[in-house]
Amino acid sequence: MNQQNNCDVLIIGSGAAGLTLALHLAKNADVVILSKGQLNEGSTFYAQGGIAAVFDENDSVQSHVSDTLIAGAGLCDESAVQYTAENAKACLDWLIEQGVDFDKEQNQQGEQQYHLTREGGHSHRRILHAADATGKVIQTTLSERVKQHSRIRVFERYNAIDLICEEITDHDKEKQCIGAYIWNRNTEKVESIYAQKTILATGGASKVYQYTSNPDVASGDGIAMAWRAGLSCSQYGI
Repeated sequence: MNQQNNCDVLIIGSGAAGLTLALHLAKNADVVILSKGQLNEGSTFYAQGGIAAVFDENDSVQSHVSDTLIAGAGLCDESAVQYTAENAKACLDWLIEQGVDFDKEQNQQGEQQYHLTREGGHSHRRILHAADATGKVIQTTLSERVKQHSRIRVFERYNAIDLICEEITDHDKEKQCIGAYIWNRNTEKVESIYAQKTILATGGASKVYQYTSNPDVASGDGIAMAWRAGLSCSQYGI
């Protein structure tokens, strides 16, 4: 019989999305984060550039939205763009509260302000960054916060194999997810973990291509598990 683990919330994936969600949910729940490799070995760690948000008083959310839609050349979901631009500053403020140290500069009045850069497609300077290793700083900061939290457990070097689902009705075969089967790479044994809620924060599938700069862990496992459980790609957000 394989080893059984239990928690309130299982988060499969340990990038910025998974770690951020864990820190929010751990206020009211016991959380397990499943990490395929070491905690920092994911796409977030290798992201460079920076993150766009309206911090300049001469800038506006609507300008950010307009720039994004133009750059998207008709491929953007306008409601998603609007939501992202409206909430970007609050999300960055939260990262700053966690200790993410974005670069600063001194203005003409001798006051410290964030050093904003301008990238392609933007009409204003709105890119917060930490040198040219923004992802590394965000990942390591959130990792430390997670490790210090008493209600978060991190399972490193664990691969999610498949979601555990059970039928909840007899008539329409509706199912609910109650956890996942996981491969413990440290012991080379299959275990199971049961949770009230299971969340996929597994990133993309870049490694299905022959050439990519993404790390080996970006192999699309979460998308495949969601598909096998009966979710469509659109429901999964792909």
